[in-house]
Amino acid sequence: MASNDSEDKVKTMITTRRRLLQGLGWRGLLISWPFSSLAAATHKTSSIYQELGIRPVINCKGAYTMVGASKQWPELHAAMAEASQQFVFLEELQDKIGQRLSKLIGSEAAMVTSGAAGAIALGTCACLTGTDPENVLRVPDLTGMKSEVLIQRLHRNGFDHAVRNTGVKLVVVDSHEQLHNAVNKRTAMLYYLGDTDPQMAEAISLDECLAVGKNAGFPVMVDAANMIPPWDNIRTLAAQGVDLFCISGGKHMRGPQCSGILAGRRDLVKAAMLNSSPNEDTFGRPMKVGREEMIGVWLAAEKYSKLDFAALDRQYFEQTEYLARELKKISGLQVSYAPYEKIRRIHRVVAQWDEQAMHLTADQCEHQLLDGEPRIAALRHVGGLAFTLFMGEPGDEKMVARRMNEIFAAARRV
Repeated sequence: MASNDSEDKVKTMITTRRRLLQGLGWRGLLISWPFSSLAAATHKTSSIYQELGIRPVINCKGAYTMVGASKQWPELHAAMAEASQQFVFLEELQDKIGQRLSKLIGSEAAMVTSGAAGAIALGTCACLTGTDPENVLRVPDLTGMKSEVLIQRLHRNGFDHAVRNTGVKLVVVDSHEQLHNAVNKRTAMLYYLGDTDPQMAEAISLDECLAVGKNAGFPVMVDAANMIPPWDNIRTLAAQGVDLFCISGGKHMRGPQCSGILAGRRDLVKAAMLNSSPNEDTFGRPMKVGREEMIGVWLAAEKYSKLDFAALDRQYFEQTEYLARELKKISGLQVSYAPYEKIRRIHRVVAQWDEQAMHLTADQCEHQLLDGEPRIAALRHVGGLAFTLFMGEPGDEKMVARRMNEIFAAARRV
C-alpha cells in the first residue's frame, strides 16, 4: 500500500510540473522582479537546513560567495529540473546558449563557465593556447608558449589566482611607462579588474590598455564580476571592443551560484571551449558545467537584462534610509553611508561607536547578530559594522534595526 502511495505522489508531481511548464512557457519564466512574493517567503525556515542543524542568515554582507551570494530566481528551478531529465551533447548546448547570451551582451560569442573565476581561468588559457590542440594538452607547461600576463598593481586581487593557476608569470606595472616597457614577445594578455573601487581612479584606463594591446597584438581580459548592476555595464564592455570579459552568473544576476559567463571575441571563446569540459585532458576539465547550470544562467541573463534597475535601486535606497533613521535613534551610534562604487550603486549603512563607552566591541556585536534570531551577517568596518542592502529582501532592514536596538539596549544595562 505504501509503495502505491509513493508511486501516485511521484506521478502527481510529474504531471503538475508538466502542466506548470506548459502553462508558463519559457517567456512566462522571464517576469519582472517579484518583490512581494519573494518577501513573503524570505524568512521561512527551510526544513532541509533544519535537518542539517544550520540556521539561514539575513545577508547584509552583499554578493559574497561565503553566504551563497544571492537567491536564485525561483522560476529557474523547474527549467533546470527538466534539463536534468534528458541527455544532450554539451557542446551543442554551449553553442546554442552562447548564441543567445552573445545577443544579450552584444559580443561576438559567449560560453557558460563555472563562475566568474572559471571564466578567468579559461579566458587565460584561450590567450595562451589559441586553438592549437597540442598547446591545449600542455597547459600549465608553457614551454615555448607565451607565458606572461600584464596586470596593474592596483588590480591585484584574490581572483587573479585563477590567472596564475595556468602557469603564467604576472608582470606587475604601476604606470603608463611601465606598461609600455613591459610588453614583449612573451606577453599573452593583460588582466584588467573592472572599475568598481573608487581607488581605481589612478589606474591606467581600460581604453588605454585596449589601445596598447591592439598595437602590440595581445588581448585584454576584463574581470567584470562586480560590474553589475546594471546590465548596460556589460553591454558597454562589448561596445568598447574588450577581447574577453568574465561575468558572475550567481551574484546579482541570481542564476545558479556555480555559473558564470565568458564573452568576447569569437576566436578566443572557441579556444576557451577547447580548454574546458567536456573535453578530457584539458586544464579546464575540472571546471565542469552541467546542462542544468547552462539552462539556468541563460534564463537568468534573459530576465536580468530586462529588469527595471532604477526601480531596484529605489527599493535598496528606501531600505537604506529606513535602517539609517532607526540606527540614528540609538544613543552613541555614528551612522553614515559608505561611498558608492565607481560604476554601480551599492547601498551600505555604516554604524560606528566608542566601544569602551558603549560597553560593546564591534566583534561582540557581530557575534550577537550571528547568534541571535534572526541570524544576521554584516560586514566589519573600521570602528563598527556595515550593512549592505543590496541582495536582501524588503523587510530585512526592519529586522536589522530591531536586533541592533536589542543588542545596544542590553549593552547599556551591563
